[in-house]
Amino acid sequence: MGRDPVVSPMRTRTLMALLLLIPLSDALLLVVVAQYIDLVPTVALVVLTGLVGMLIVRAEGRHTLRSLQSKFAGGDLPTNEVMDGGLLIAAGAFLLTPGLVTDTIGFLLAIPVTRYPIREVLKRFVVKPYLDKRADGFVTGNVWTTGFPQGDFGPGGPGGSPGPSGGNGSGGGGSSGGDGVYDADPDSYRFDRDGNDST
Repeated sequence: MGRDPVVSPMRTRTLMALLLLIPLSDALLLVVVAQYIDLVPTVALVVLTGLVGMLIVRAEGRHTLRSLQSKFAGGDLPTNEVMDGGLLIAAGAFLLTPGLVTDTIGFLLAIPVTRYPIREVLKRFVVKPYLDKRADGFVTGNVWTTGFPQGDFGPGGPGGSPGPSGGNGSGGGGSSGGDGVYDADPDSYRFDRDGNDST
């Protein structure tokens, strides 16, 4: 499937704008905080929040790894654990970036109280629509399981045409209803004494 030529550049520009907005807002916030509490306390605050955040990411990473191993041992798909691992990696990257805004984003992604709602939102509005588009509806179950969509095929099946009795044009010896199902007569197949079938 081809991507929408209009939506894709818009998403790229939005992502680039957000990536530029985060360090800009971080620098402005550091300047404002430094004016209130001086430069040295500001640097100490940034370092302290980064260290505390990395300790949280480390602990949550170990917990997620144990949950991942238990899911594999039980034969279950570790969907939530894989997403938690990705969010924790992103949290570590934000916490390693000096700044109060990036540290705040890192904390939101690292603490379970805020990470779980973020995970559910991403799963519902990002992951599932993407996988559903790639898998032609198999993720959400929005697929044709029996028959054929109306308008793509004739009433007699793919490429078929209705017969005299409204069926799929399969000739005599049987009848078919409007649903394209062929009903064979009892005498459609005869068996001789040697066990060979004859029509």
